[in-house]
Amino acid sequence: MADARTRTAAATSDPEGACPISPVVDIVFSRWTTPVLWSLHTYGRQRFVELERRIARITPKVLTQRLRQLERDGLVVRTYHPEVPPRVEYEISELGRSLAPLFAHLSEWAAAHLDEVDQARQDYDAGSA
Repeated sequence: MADARTRTAAATSDPEGACPISPVVDIVFSRWTTPVLWSLHTYGRQRFVELERRIARITPKVLTQRLRQLERDGLVVRTYHPEVPPRVEYEISELGRSLAPLFAHLSEWAAAHLDEVDQARQDYDAGSA
């Protein structure tokens, strides 16, 4: 019984304990992660410049940071080719590919419900004025 109370107390004081998907949300849904993963999943292996062109408004600094974090998390594989000039390519890993069903479900949800979200926002904003 004490173990259950301890877990309950820890869950209420620790957001990750209260919501077991919190760490996943932090990894996958940070600002530029989804466009990077989406691009690598859709278009395959790409060089930095190709990713930069495909992801509108991302700065080189932020893209570098995001790619490093995704590589660290095991979602992206970086391949260095020791040529002159050096060539670096990025591709989604098997672990990253395992997120495809999640993205597919979110895409379906967006297609089915974003109009409702927009309407709810308009209704809320009209009531707040």
